[in-house]
Parts: sequence; structure tokens; C-alpha cells
Amino acid sequence: MPSTQWNPGAYLTYASERTQPFIDLLQRVRAPQADRIVDLGCGPGNGMPVLRGMWPKAWITGIDSSEEMLQRASEATDDDRISYARADIRDLQLEEKADLIVSNAALQWIPEHRELLPSIMDNVADGGALAVQVPGNFGAPSHQLLAEFAAKPRFATHIDPDALLKPTSELSDYMLDVSLPGWEVEAWETRYHHVLQGEDPVFDWISAAAARPVLQALPGDVREDFITEYKAALHQAYPATRIGTILPFRRLFFIARHS
Repeated sequence: MPSTQWNPGAYLTYASERTQPFIDLLQRVRAPQADRIVDLGCGPGNGMPVLRGMWPKAWITGIDSSEEMLQRASEATDDDRISYARADIRDLQLEEKADLIVSNAALQWIPEHRELLPSIMDNVADGGALAVQVPGNFGAPSHQLLAEFAAKPRFATHIDPDALLKPTSELSDYMLDVSLPGWEVEAWETRYHHVLQGEDPVFDWISAAAARPVLQALPGDVREDFITEYKAALHQAYPATRIGTILPFRRLFFIARHS
């Protein structure tokens, strides 16, 4: 995946909607005594208040590869038990194993993330857990249209194919990946229906996340053409209603508990 410059402010435009799945994931972790927690792909730190609220005394480390995201997270944190480190999830090797490793909508950015799961689990202490949420909406119009526009000749010449996120796997695949000896697995999926406000809310949502590497790859004038056409297509796929624009969003959750 090509390096991406992130915009924490744009990402946090829908902070509540992006954080809710994290809350739903953590509420089912069942690890009240977790003392050391690691958040993989912590982004701008919007999940830290949730972690602190559920584990008031834990030492929490947020890991992310984006300097921009970590800067925003650090500025928003005033807690001496929360720290941040810039690192690649692929290289995770904790000095001390964690009681809980969480990852909210981050692993999908790594094409080989399924192969990494056993090595991530090696960093979980006995009695601890790995809790993960990844999007499962790659068949949605937002993502299908993004791929279709990116494949058009006048755009494709500027776009590295790796800039497009690869679809996540089925939930049963992830369950099998983490069903190792000595581990108990729980999994579920949820389809959220977000009500977004604004002139181009679905574009604003996806341009801060899945579409950002694609948009970043395009030169200025070409990017403007792409945005104009993509916005028009999104308006057709997600028409405004009297309560706002409704964005269905499927997410996959799995928790592996180490005995």
C-alpha cells in the first residue's frame, strides 16, 4: 500500500459514527482486569476516551504508522497512562505482552493482515484477548463506484492499483484464522445505518478513509474531474432524504480470548 498522508480533522468529521463500532466491540471483550492495553491503528485517538472509561487504571499504548494521526492523538490526550508510538503493525513485538490488544477499522489497510493475526496474538498475555473490527462493506456502492472510477483510463494511469483497499474476508475466515489451540473465539457482524448531514456527506465520509489514497494519487486537475464525477454517482446511489443521507455500513467483529 503506497504511503498515505492522513487528515485527522476530515476523519473526525464523523467521529461519533466511526467510534460507535469500537464501543460495541469493547463492550463484549469481558476483560475487566486488563492492565496493559494496546490499540493497533489508533488513528487520531478518538477511541482512547472509550478505553479509559472502561479500564480506568490501565496503561494504554496507541500504535499507528501516521505521524499526522499520532500528532492529533497526542494533542488530545492529557493522561500519563496513555502513550503513543509510531510503528507498523506488521512489526509488532511488544516488550511486555498485553492483556488486551484492540484494533478498530485498521487491519484492512494491510493486504496481508490475515497472515499477521497469529503473530499479533503472540503479543497477548495468558488470559488476555485480541478484539478486532474491520469493515465488511466493500460490495457497497460507495466502494464499488470508487473502484469503477479508479479503473477508467484517464484516472487509472495515475493510480497505483495498491491504492485501492482489498476487500476484507468473510467473518468465518477470520474465525478460523484465530481459532488456535488455547483460544476461544466469538464473532458477529452489524450493519449500521448512519444518517449523515451535508451537501456531499458520503463523499466526505469515504474521502477521509478508503478513497483518500486514490484521491491523493491524482494530480490537481484530474482529481477535480474525478471528484465531480464520483460525487454525482454517490448522489445517485445515496439520495438525500428528509432526515439526511442514509449510509448503510456493514462491519465485522471478532474476539479471540487466550486461556
